[in-house]
Amino acid sequence: MINFRVIRIGDMLKNLVKIGVLIICILGVTRFFQFTSSLNLKSVIEDRKKDFNEKTFIECLDENLDDDYIRNKKSNENFISKEFESVILSFSKDVVDEEDINTNDNTEHNGVIITGATAVVQEHNKEEIYNSIYSTVKVRNQTSVELTTEMLAPDVEFNKSNIVIFHTHTSESYTPTENFTYEASGNFRTIDTKCNVVGVGTELTNRLANKGFNVIHDETFHDYPEYNGAYTRSLETVQNILNSNSADLVIDLHRDAIADSTYGPSVMIGEEKAAQLMFVLGSNEGGLSHENWNQNLKIAVKIQEKANEMYPGLFRPILLTKYRYNEHVAKGACIIEVGATGNTMEECITSMKYLAEVINQV
Repeated sequence: MINFRVIRIGDMLKNLVKIGVLIICILGVTRFFQFTSSLNLKSVIEDRKKDFNEKTFIECLDENLDDDYIRNKKSNENFISKEFESVILSFSKDVVDEEDINTNDNTEHNGVIITGATAVVQEHNKEEIYNSIYSTVKVRNQTSVELTTEMLAPDVEFNKSNIVIFHTHTSESYTPTENFTYEASGNFRTIDTKCNVVGVGTELTNRLANKGFNVIHDETFHDYPEYNGAYTRSLETVQNILNSNSADLVIDLHRDAIADSTYGPSVMIGEEKAAQLMFVLGSNEGGLSHENWNQNLKIAVKIQEKANEMYPGLFRPILLTKYRYNEHVAKGACIIEVGATGNTMEECITSMKYLAEVINQV
C-alpha cells in the first residue's frame, strides 16, 4: 500500500523564508564578530570618553537630539547660561580690580591724602540703620520730623578757620594695646589723657593745626569724678570759650557709649584700619530750645558728603535725636563719635588723619 503526503506550496514557501532569515541572521552575527574582533574596543571607548570630556553637556545634546522643540529649549537655556556667565565674570573682574586697588599705598598730592579703595570691616561691626538719604549721606532719624530734601541739602556756608574741640565724656577710652595701656577709672574709662578721647582730640588738633587752622582743644574733665551732670558742666566750658573766641565748627568728641569690646566699627582705607566715625545731631524735641538744629544738620551732611567722596565708609549714618546735646551754642556744633570700645587708640588716631583731611577739603 502506498502512502501519499500532500505538500502545500504555501507551507513550503513559508519554510523557505524562515530558512532564509535564519541564514541571514547567522551571516550577520558572523560578520559582526569578525568586525569586532578586528577592533580594539577599549581604544574606541577611551577615544569616545575623551571626545565627551572635551565637550560641554550642551554640545553633547547637539549631537544626539533631533527634536526641534528640545533644541529650541536648550538653545534658550544656553543663551541664559552665557549671559549669567558674563555677569559672573564681570563681577569677578570688579572684585579682582578692587583687591588690586586695596594694595596701593597711601600717597599725598598737593597736600591731599590719596588712598586706595575703602572697605568697611564687617568683623566687630553692626548693621547700618537709617531711614533717610540725601545724596550719599544716610540719616537715622529718631525724631518725629519728616526730613525733606530741602532740610538735608547742605546749602550752607560756615567759617572753619577757628575750630573748638572739647569732650563732654572726657574719660571715655578704648581697648588697651601694647602701646596704649592704662589704669581704668571705670568701665572703658580712664583719666590717662593719652589713652582716652582727649588723646584722640589731640591728634585731630595737631592734624588741623598743621593745615593752618586755629584750633582750641579743651581737655577739661566733665564726667570725672562725677558722671551725672556732664553736659551741664561741658556747656559752661564751651560757652566760656566762645565768649572770647568766635567759631562756627564746635566739635564735642566722644566715643560710642556701648561698653562692649566686641563692638569696634572700622574701615580699611588703603592698608590702614581706621575707627569709623558718626555724627550725633540734636533737635528741639527734647524740650530745650534749639532753633538752629537744622543748620547743624546741614553742616554735618556737607562734611559727611565730602567724606563719602574721599573715603567711603569712614562715617556711619548720621544719628538725629530728640535731645539738644549743647549743640545750640554754634552754627556748626556737633557730636562726633570716634569708634567704640572694641576699637584701639591706634585705629582712632588713624581716623583723625582722614577726618582732618575731610575738614580741610570741605
